[in-house]
Amino acid sequence: MTVAQEFEAANEKYAATFNEGGLPMPPARKVLVVACMDARVDPAKELGLSKGDAHVVRNAGGRGIAAIRDIVISQQLLGTREIVVIHHTDCGMLTFKDHELHAKVKSDLGENADHIAWLSFSDLEKSVAEDVVALKKNPLVLDVPITGYVFDVNTGKLTKVEA
Repeated sequence: MTVAQEFEAANEKYAATFNEGGLPMPPARKVLVVACMDARVDPAKELGLSKGDAHVVRNAGGRGIAAIRDIVISQQLLGTREIVVIHHTDCGMLTFKDHELHAKVKSDLGENADHIAWLSFSDLEKSVAEDVVALKKNPLVLDVPITGYVFDVNTGKLTKVEA
């Protein structure tokens, strides 16, 4: 059985008792969270979110600057008025430099991906602060509260990062 087939079976059970079809499209708490795609990170649990509370955008590293498209859509069309950026300890984005991944893609796939900014980082707190500042300065992002955190994958604790 493939993982996708396992998902299909799990969804059958979920759908059998699903009763939340009436939730409105805009997030109830008017907040967008940008977090890492790491499987050890679960923003809903870590932040006490319920279905319908927030938009959660996940990408490699939880990079706010990689989520501009989603942020603009969320703010302009769905009314979000706060942004939270969360990076985490032991992140894979700390393990390489952009030029190394460019070289790997070229070597392994024979393709040039030099036009892609992988947005790796070597300092966790600095990357959060850079994302918060970049979002605050971006003319496409509304002037709303933007807060950054580091999530510790070993303790489950969030630590606020001053930008």
